[in-house]
This record gives sequence, C-alpha cells and structure tokens, in this order.
Amino acid sequence: MPPRIPAWSCLRAPISSSITHQLTLPIRTFASTSRVHAESIERQKKRLANDPYIVAQRNRKKAANLTRRAELEQGRIASLGDPVRGVTTPFIQSFDTGKPITYDEGKKIPQDRAHLNYAFDPKILQHQLEKSKELAVPLGHIEKQAAPESTKFSYDIFGAKTAEIEKSAEEIEEQTNMDHARAAEAIARITALENGSSKDRMRVNITRCVETFGRHNTDRIFPPKAPSLSRSGADEARVVRPETNIAATAKRVGPDTGSSEVQIAILTAKIKTLADFLQSRGKHDKHNKRNLRLLVHRRQKLLQYLRRKERGGPRWQHCIETLGLTEGTWRGEISL
Repeated sequence: MPPRIPAWSCLRAPISSSITHQLTLPIRTFASTSRVHAESIERQKKRLANDPYIVAQRNRKKAANLTRRAELEQGRIASLGDPVRGVTTPFIQSFDTGKPITYDEGKKIPQDRAHLNYAFDPKILQHQLEKSKELAVPLGHIEKQAAPESTKFSYDIFGAKTAEIEKSAEEIEEQTNMDHARAAEAIARITALENGSSKDRMRVNITRCVETFGRHNTDRIFPPKAPSLSRSGADEARVVRPETNIAATAKRVGPDTGSSEVQIAILTAKIKTLADFLQSRGKHDKHNKRNLRLLVHRRQKLLQYLRRKERGGPRWQHCIETLGLTEGTWRGEISL
C-alpha cells in the first residue's frame, strides 16, 4: 500500500518554531543602568555632599592645591622679573633727580657728568660768572671821581653844606662780593635741575642715556661683537678680538643716538616716568595705559634684536645690568 503524503495548502515554506526563537531578540530599554543602581548612586552623591568630614577634606585638598599653584606662579614671576620696571639700579634711581652717579674705578662704564637746566654746561657757566665778576668793578683802576657841582640839594635846611659820603676800597670790594654772590645764587637757582619740570629732567635723562650707552663712548671700553659660528670654520685661523673697538670711533662724526642700547635706555626712562604717573595720579588714564603697553612692547623687540646681534656679549651685559632689565622684559609674551 503506498504511503500517505499530506498535501500542502500553500506553496510557502513552513516556518519552524526553532528558527523563530533564534531570530527573535530581547527588547532592551535605552537606560544604561537599572533604576535601583541609579538611585544608589544618587544617594551616594548626596552623602558625599552633606558629610562634613568629606567636605572639609575636599576643601583642604583644594586649598593646598591653590596655595601650591600660587607659590609656583610667584616663583616663575620672580624669576622672570617685572616686565615694566625690572630691577631697581642706581642708574634707574637717578632718573628722578638727573644727578650724576659715581662708579667704582675698576668698573668699565663711561663716566657720568653733571647737567644743568636749559642745557647749560656747568664749566662754561662758572667761567662766565668769574668773567662777569672781573668786568663788574675793576678794583685796580678805581679812581676818585670829580666832585659834583653844588646844587640846591647839596645844602641842609639850615643852609649848611652837607658832607660828602665817600666809600673806601674795602667797602666797595665787600659790596661787590655781596652783589656777585647774590647774582650767582640767583643763577644757580634758575639753572638748578631740581627746580625744573618733568620735561627738563627727561631731556637731561635722554642726554645721559646717549652718553652712557652711545657707541662713541662704549667703543673705547668694550670689544667688538664675537664672530658668527657659521662663518668661523675649523680650517680658518682663530682671530683674537681686540680689547676695545677704538678703530670704529674714528669713523663717527657725532654722538651715537640711534643704536639699540641707546633707544632701549631712552624707552626705559620714558617707561619709568609713565609708570610712576599711572601708579600715583593716573589710575583711570586709559590712553597712557595703552601708551605704556606700546612702549614696553617696543622695548621688548629692541632687546630681542640686541641680544641676537650681540650674541650675549659685553655690550648686552652692560645694557641689562645698568638698566636693571630681567628676562621678563624681553622673553615670552608680555600682557599688561
């Protein structure tokens, strides 16, 4: 008897229950943690925020961290120095008065001289005072003047002739000395730099900067700059630098007013005057604050140029030591 084969009701493939179980995935919510776990984390955060011991410990760690950061920042600033004022030196302090400074005998630096107001030279002024004293009353040529004619004012109220008053040579000399001393004192007060304005002191300070840092004077003291390492090879003979650069002074016609060190010194004098004004009376002066920032950045560029050109030589050392400039005045970014 043939086997009984059931007839299919449709031509589609039968779907097995096992295949359906394998292809069906479990439904997962979007939350990464369960609700119970989230509530436990929230309770732990509240406990950490409200526990006084944990709060005090956290505050102590934060305070210690901030203190350490402040100490490191102060040490970094102290190592770089003030970008505006630098370090105070006798030459910088003399900008307030304009008086000359006496240096040690062994120090290589041009000697400073005294200055007067209105661009007067003290030696020439003293010579002119002595000359005027000689021309005032020549004591060797004093002659007795002729007696004047009698007038109606030569008699007193009783009709008697008044006696003539004659001065001796000692009295004339004493009066002349007193007049000369009074005139010399007046000239000294007029030409004194202490009685001048800030503009007069700035003019004198600029002149002192030119005399102290100008190459017409420093070439007689410092040697020329060192040769470049790229140009000096091993096969070339070693050139010994002279102790001074006196040969360069013969090529100059007048004083050096445009070299980098002179411009740096003049900018330093202007920066000090402007910084003192902003610290005392110009705290709300926005325009001069901007001017101070421009002067500091201009000096920074000149310092970087001088350091690169002189290769850290004696001229560079003389500039930064005399003006009291630190690394903060030329290294890195300066923000005021």
